[in-house]
Amino acid sequence: MAWGPLGGQGVEGIVKSEELTAIGTKYNKSAAQVALRWLTQRGIVAIPKSTHKERMAQNIDIFDFTLTDDDMAQIGKMNQHDSGTINFNDPKFVKYLIENYG
Repeated sequence: MAWGPLGGQGVEGIVKSEELTAIGTKYNKSAAQVALRWLTQRGIVAIPKSTHKERMAQNIDIFDFTLTDDDMAQIGKMNQHDSGTINFNDPKFVKYLIENYG
C-alpha cells in the first residue's frame, strides 16, 4: 500500500519529473497521474491525499490508460536510492517530518 504516494517526501520530484511528464504527454495525463497509474499497475493500492477538488478528480482519473512495459520499466528505474519503503520509526525520518511539515 502506498499511503500518500505523491507527498511527504519529494512531491516536487514527482510532479516536476521530466520523465513522468514526457510519459504523461503520450496519454494526456499529468506526471502525478502517471505515478499513480504505475503503482496501480504494479498492484499497489495508492491512497493519495489532497484537499483540492481538481486534484482529487485527477487522482481517480487513472483508469482510462495503461502504461506500456517500456513505460513501466523506465519509471521503475527512477527510484534507485532506497527500497521504496519508509521506516516510520526511524528517528531521522521523524525529525525530517517535524522540521518540514511541523
